[in-house]
Amino acid sequence: MTVCEMCGKSGPLYTAMVEGTQLKVCENCGKFGRVLAKPQVVQKKALSQATPELVEELVEDYAKLIREARERQNLTQKDFALKLNEKESAVQKWESESMAPSIDTAKKLERLLKIKLVVKEAPETAVLEKKASGPLTIGDLLIKKK
Repeated sequence: MTVCEMCGKSGPLYTAMVEGTQLKVCENCGKFGRVLAKPQVVQKKALSQATPELVEELVEDYAKLIREARERQNLTQKDFALKLNEKESAVQKWESESMAPSIDTAKKLERLLKIKLVVKEAPETAVLEKKASGPLTIGDLLIKKK
């Protein structure tokens, strides 16, 4: 909850015009001006009911897919880079997996090469395992890979 802008009391706040200024005030301080709006109750969705949003990620073998699709179109790395409006060094790094293309660039590559590089997946959730005794440590917060 937020606090009253006049007295600092926390609780439901009203929007009121006090001496020509619009303020968020508590019920008591609302008497010093003209109340414009009463507090609205906002119902929050429970965390257990929330559906996870899908995250866009590159496929594992993106470098191989890019190289093979480029070669199928009989393009050199230089010609391909010109067609993409990217640097040749960027194409070399993508194909050697020393640098991954951004999601936007990967979508551009998908359109040009007619391949699938971006997949939508649910994000991994962290599983916290607390020791039987003692304070929480960094090791307790690590995400375990499945």
